[in-house]
Amino acid sequence: MSPSRKPERRLIASNKKARHEYTVLRTYEAGIVLVGTEVKSLREGRASLVDAFAHERDGEIMLYGLHIAEYRYGTWTNHAPRRNRKLLLHRSEIGKILQEVREGGVTLVPLSMYFDNGWAKVELALAKGKRTYDKRQSLAERDANREIARELGRHLKGHPRRNS
Repeated sequence: MSPSRKPERRLIASNKKARHEYTVLRTYEAGIVLVGTEVKSLREGRASLVDAFAHERDGEIMLYGLHIAEYRYGTWTNHAPRRNRKLLLHRSEIGKILQEVREGGVTLVPLSMYFDNGWAKVELALAKGKRTYDKRQSLAERDANREIARELGRHLKGHPRRNS
């Protein structure tokens, strides 16, 4: 890659619900083992992380529940849409992740899937489940920040304050 070229990062799918349901403690970038028709389908943006989660199997991290739609022009070589997929991480990262997961209360959740310089990657998070009151608190905090930004924008534009 030439120094003048910026690295290309193109989002395929994101799990918006994950940030609402979980408190993200740490994130990791992992490669993913795919077959040819899966890559072609991902390039068309046909993936869903809604029910996806990661778990350890035989000392490796596997991604379960990831839906990659069958490739439209695929023949008998097409893939199974919800097959289990191996994640590619360094051995030391796997060790750290497994240690935290085994301690309990922490789960592995995929946050997003993207292409990074042509390679399919998954942003994986070590996350702790939020309780209902935590969810309400984060929603209230987000609404308050949105209102503050709105008022600041009005002030900077010279509009008078609205009475509501």
